[in-house]
Amino acid sequence: MNNEQYTDFYPEIEPYNTFLLAVDQQHQLYVEQCGNPNGQPVLFVHGGPGGGCSTNDRRFFDAEKYRIILFDQRGCGRSLPHGCLDKNTTQDLVSDIEKIRTHLVIYTWHVFGGSWGSTLSLVYAQTHPEVVKSLVLRGIWLARPQDTQWTFANGGATRIYPDYWQEYLDALPDGENQHTVQAAYKIMIGDDKEAAIKVARAWNLWETRCCTLLPNEEYLAAACDDKKAWTTARHEAHFMAHDCFLTDNQILTNCDKIADIPTTIVHGRYDMVCPFDNAWLLHQKLPQSKLVISASASHASSEPETKSHLIAATKQMLTLNH
Repeated sequence: MNNEQYTDFYPEIEPYNTFLLAVDQQHQLYVEQCGNPNGQPVLFVHGGPGGGCSTNDRRFFDAEKYRIILFDQRGCGRSLPHGCLDKNTTQDLVSDIEKIRTHLVIYTWHVFGGSWGSTLSLVYAQTHPEVVKSLVLRGIWLARPQDTQWTFANGGATRIYPDYWQEYLDALPDGENQHTVQAAYKIMIGDDKEAAIKVARAWNLWETRCCTLLPNEEYLAAACDDKKAWTTARHEAHFMAHDCFLTDNQILTNCDKIADIPTTIVHGRYDMVCPFDNAWLLHQKLPQSKLVISASASHASSEPETKSHLIAATKQMLTLNH
């Protein structure tokens, strides 16, 4: 399949409604709605943790047929307080999603999530299966210790990109001796702000370089400005250092709870951030799911083949009974 045959994004759209939703005494979430107020509700769950939503995230969906809801998770994007890691756990985020749903008076909705967004979408669906109409999941990350180690603890990705990994190690005050997530996290939340931002930049650069099969300077630049690097790196390290606040192998263990939810899994064959076996194992646990392999892609949702598969999946969601 040539690039010319891939489906591109839907046209750019602007929200018809934005607001901050107070979910506790400390955190307010930025929420926006786009598309058709009377369309099928769909929630977009962004990655990271700490990534925030972008304008292109709205464009995976037909704006004439979907009521598109996007939000920035605690402490990132336009949510307040920015960068806050206090009371910021997976369980908090699952509770936040439910508060958005009830605030918007939505009874059931489709859920679309990629990377960490796939993790959070799965945990949310397993917690509240009765309100999830369907799942579209991209770049599956099961959030097990071995999945963290693959990227950030001298795992498989470091063997594919040893030159990029060395640049990350060079940013650590004690180099190779501090290559663990816990050590990087301690630096990034420490009092030495210069060291913290240096490590955060290096963390984000390392991960972002692994996200596309072919080098993409525009994608790299968009993901690695200082504000985004600071938020994403600290959030990711915070969650990874705490095993994402999940029990051992929690997602695969609880797949029976979502076995009847129509699920499409889209994953890049050469994903160096979330290896393909994450998607394969999930598909085995959800035998009714549809597994779509992007044969010429790594991790990013913007890669042409993956983007095309995701848009096809959102078109398919519209055919479900509702």
